[in-house]
Amino acid sequence: MAGAEEVRRLALKLPHVMEIDSDGFDFRVGNKGFIWSYPERLPGKPRVIRTDIAVLYVGDEAEKQALLLGEPGLFFTTPGYDGLPLVMVRLSQVSATRLEELVTDAWRMRAPEDLAGLV
Repeated sequence: MAGAEEVRRLALKLPHVMEIDSDGFDFRVGNKGFIWSYPERLPGKPRVIRTDIAVLYVGDEAEKQALLLGEPGLFFTTPGYDGLPLVMVRLSQVSATRLEELVTDAWRMRAPEDLAGLV
């Protein structure tokens, strides 16, 4: 089981990562986000930053669908993310090893070309 502190630890050990000030966590490389806290928006309610759920960059729609269909207990999406290469990850359901793989892969896809080979 992972949490916000594990996300922070994994993200910050990658090269050239910046944490953006937020109510949860928000990590970028080359000024591009790769993992951040889920900003839940429910009708008629104020936005809530969920640190138990991470939004993760996955690269493309095919990868997104593979994760959603292959592991629906771990990954989900909402209509606000339709057409975007992003999934939500239930941090309470992901192992530390798997989370490290997901964070590292997201970083590689967003990192500038000259950095991507560093990890």
